[in-house]
Amino acid sequence: MCHIRYFHQSIVSFTRNLLIKNGCRSIHHSCKVLVVGGGTGGCSMAAKFANKFKDPNKVIIVEPNEIHYYQPLFTLIGGGIRSFEDSKRPMKDVLPQQAKWLQESVMSFEPEQNQITMSNGDTVQYDVLIIAMGLQLHWEKVPGLKEGLRDHTSQVCSIYGPETVVNVFSKISRTKDGTAVFTFPSGPVKCPGAPQKILYLAEEYFRKHNVRDNIKVVYNTALPVIFGVKKYADALWGVCKRRDITVNLQTNLVEINVAAREAVFQKLDKSNETFVQKYSLLHVCPPMGPPDVLKRHSSLTNDVGFLSVDPKTLRHTKYSNIYGIGDCTSTPNSKTMAAIAAQSKVLYKNINDDLAGKPMTMAYNGYSSCPLVTGYSKCILAEFDYNLQPLETFPVNQGREYFFTFLLKAYGFPLLYWHLMLRGHWDGPEFFRKYTNMIKKKEPSVKV
Repeated sequence: MCHIRYFHQSIVSFTRNLLIKNGCRSIHHSCKVLVVGGGTGGCSMAAKFANKFKDPNKVIIVEPNEIHYYQPLFTLIGGGIRSFEDSKRPMKDVLPQQAKWLQESVMSFEPEQNQITMSNGDTVQYDVLIIAMGLQLHWEKVPGLKEGLRDHTSQVCSIYGPETVVNVFSKISRTKDGTAVFTFPSGPVKCPGAPQKILYLAEEYFRKHNVRDNIKVVYNTALPVIFGVKKYADALWGVCKRRDITVNLQTNLVEINVAAREAVFQKLDKSNETFVQKYSLLHVCPPMGPPDVLKRHSSLTNDVGFLSVDPKTLRHTKYSNIYGIGDCTSTPNSKTMAAIAAQSKVLYKNINDDLAGKPMTMAYNGYSSCPLVTGYSKCILAEFDYNLQPLETFPVNQGREYFFTFLLKAYGFPLLYWHLMLRGHWDGPEFFRKYTNMIKKKEPSVKV
């Protein structure tokens, strides 16, 4: 570990010296609140503090990408319901105007000095640091996957990348027979319901186009359950049974032979045996993990590289002025946009209390939501907490498929995201849930 840290510091030093040698001296920035990452969590928190301070010198966002994607829409793009253009905006249009955007990557964190160093050699000093770096996709961990995704004539696809999602629907639509296989890897992933959503959309597409009888539909998941919350798992087992979808638990994709259209899977039970499955369509959810730059800083992370934060306050377990939000943190919740919305309220209140010298009183309960699209007009809206207990908003049984929840997923949530959440004005449906729960309590019980 010491050798890795020394090597990394040498790269940073070399980059800085090279810039100075060519007449480009490094610049030192400073701010009240520094946000690293311009994804959902980063944009939301930057907007909240920009709204508070109304001073571009007090909030800085470090984010290298020029495009911001609303990734929950990728499933619907893969199913041919929404267009790719609907999912993206220029980064400059979604970041708050009353904050300073530095379009660079972070090269190193220096928490003892309350600063970071960026890829151009510049440093940023902060009073408070919010790390919102998301997850890194590891396409390379499955041999043959990158080759299959690059080849537009292959039948390998994935909704998980902006560069790959555009090819999913065309590959689904040209599948006429054989076996359509959908995978879920081991380890944490963003939006863990997405691999099933595209499965259900594809199955309904096959049915609508009269080729379903020629296609075996298979879901191979590395998990020991179809879904982590029993209520929704039971509902999903019912969907799969009614629609003749084969589900194989503890079955992990390990290799793809693109030319032969064969996938190698390993059973994660006691046998650990491997087997080969022929496919006519293969949708892959790639392995994921924390960003490499975080993993290089062991003082900030847990044993597997996630930012180590208190699961309730979201404050770092070692550095009191560092906080985390979203997929890169060690919180054991499902990694979704809804979770980030709930976390943003807690994080904003706790940071403000801490800056004011008050004790932090607000706690994140692990709330997350997963709109499980089960067809072109149906959706199960799963909502739950750290204990994997349902925490539902609407006064109906959300373990059932509804058209209104599909409309929310396809059209309502994207509007909410672009116009409220990224502007710092959406903290999740807690207020509505309290109101609907009051309605439920007032309803008279009916004896049967």
